[in-house]
Amino acid sequence: MLLAIAVAALSIIIMAVDARLNYLSQLRQAFIGGLHPIERIANIPSELIRDANKYFSAHSQLVQENHMLKQQAFEREVKLQRLNTLQAENEHLRSLLGGDSPTHPRATLGDISHTGRDPFRNVVIVNRGGQHNIQAGQAVVDSKGVIGQVTRVYPFSSEVTLITDKSLSIPVQVERNQLRAIAFGQSGNTLDIPYLPANVDIKVGDKLVTSGMDGVYPPGLAVATVTKIEQGPESTFAKIICSPIAEVAYHLQLLILELPDSIETDVSNLEPIKEESTAKKVKKSNKKRTRSHVSP
Repeated sequence: MLLAIAVAALSIIIMAVDARLNYLSQLRQAFIGGLHPIERIANIPSELIRDANKYFSAHSQLVQENHMLKQQAFEREVKLQRLNTLQAENEHLRSLLGGDSPTHPRATLGDISHTGRDPFRNVVIVNRGGQHNIQAGQAVVDSKGVIGQVTRVYPFSSEVTLITDKSLSIPVQVERNQLRAIAFGQSGNTLDIPYLPANVDIKVGDKLVTSGMDGVYPPGLAVATVTKIEQGPESTFAKIICSPIAEVAYHLQLLILELPDSIETDVSNLEPIKEESTAKKVKKSNKKRTRSHVSP
């Protein structure tokens, strides 16, 4: 009984001394370090079970992904065979009709360094600039579709304005019926196609591709998908909202396409062009017509 009381009193004294003066910290660390090999040995069975479960689950997942990728590769090889045949037929018809062969611009691979600091603009900075023969106005794409356009060039970096920025517009056409229009960037990572009549032949799910009318974006590149169409009873125009196809928020790599030979630019800094609204254009055209019909 006396021994138990003495041990308890000694324990209380040691705890008080350790709490006040922190004398036993080194002893405690040495004791824990000595127990570490024992803890590792005790954890070996649980670690083996966990690693085995992880191995078999990862193996099963990899087998499924491998099977799916093989199937996709086989399907795309079949489609590629048809594409090569159609491309050969197209080039043959162009040669018979004396048309120009389609051009395939060269591209420069770049990485996104960071996003722009202006919260009111949708821009990214890439690690390619004037030293890499990058010019303002070049189109920028990823594996899915169009990302935007180079608007400022620095010696070792460039600023790319995304197609969702309000200051940027891009000529597009509906892949289903070849209807041409101009898409404007909007807030909220969307695009808008304004000034089209309410009865226009556009449906939700239609894919928009570049029309190539501006000579900057090669024709046929994926741009956006129509997600919403609003047609008011009193409105003459339809409000068409689209979502971009490019995945700039998920990848760091992109391709900067070379400018066509027909476009020559010596401008080092190019601001995005702001299009005049259709209402202003209609007013200007109406004024010109009125003046032309007025007798002198």
